[in-house]
Amino acid sequence: MAKRKRLTPAAITDPIESTQGGLETKSAVPFGNAAPSRPPIAQVAGDASSQAALEEVSAELHAARTEGRLIQALPLHAIKADHLVRDRLHIDATEMEALKNSLKARGQQTPIEVVDLGRGSYGLISGWRRLNALNALQDETGEARFGQIQALIKPITDVSDSYIAMVEENEIRANLSYYERARLAAEAAKLGVYPTAQRAVQALFAASSSSKRSKISSFLHVHGALESALSFPEAIPERLGLALAGAIEKDRQFSTRLADLLRKQRPETAAQERNILDRALARASKGDDASAPRSERLETRDVAPGIKLEARKGRVVLSGKGVTAELQEALTSWLATR
Repeated sequence: MAKRKRLTPAAITDPIESTQGGLETKSAVPFGNAAPSRPPIAQVAGDASSQAALEEVSAELHAARTEGRLIQALPLHAIKADHLVRDRLHIDATEMEALKNSLKARGQQTPIEVVDLGRGSYGLISGWRRLNALNALQDETGEARFGQIQALIKPITDVSDSYIAMVEENEIRANLSYYERARLAAEAAKLGVYPTAQRAVQALFAASSSSKRSKISSFLHVHGALESALSFPEAIPERLGLALAGAIEKDRQFSTRLADLLRKQRPETAAQERNILDRALARASKGDDASAPRSERLETRDVAPGIKLEARKGRVVLSGKGVTAELQEALTSWLATR
């Protein structure tokens, strides 16, 4: 029987030597964990995909930042609360305490909105209550977590757009009174943001119904006539404010006398102030203006059977069944001899 020839493993040769010596053979391809001399196509494709994803994320972050969609932590002291005339006049103490407790327990859940003023300073657009609450907590506790505020930096360059943004945010979140809305429109016009207060109402509250804008416009009369005399204007309810506006438009002297009356009585609570306003309106509707000097008030009394006299300074009116042609002739003759 012939002997079988023993086979030996192929020799592992260096790939470079192999290529230099002739055609590359299978034995020239490295195996095990040795890295290939060139990356495979799959690796090239993966690297390109990762780079594209990174560029897409970077572009989206840049867009979010420039468009004001990226929430950023800003130093509390860098926020200028007086950048705009605020629409809210008063912060309810109970509501503020509830907001502070929420911030303590859960942190800031909703960012404020600001505009970049340059040099590390930001003007507040919306979030006045949150800013005040965090400032109070910082003063009370000194904790570092209350030294920053979460904010959206809005790309706003027009002042009127800032006011509109503030109004839109507060119309959703805050229960502003009609007086506060009217005051904002009047102040924005005074600053030259809008040519007139009426134009300011139309622009700032464009999203509101025409009925609501009409009521705000009526409250402009109340603000214009009684601003310096009122102590609790934000507490004036809708119906009372509209009645005041009507009385002011009807008689310009009414507002002057009422303002003097408010300054003299100096109400200490909103309820006392409303009481004064209610009484003044009630008497004005009867022709006896409580805010008028006694000599100018309308006096009504019966002076004879069937004859009623109504008198105020510069005017006397006789009415009733007893006012006949004979009485008129007698009065005319009497007046002629005086």
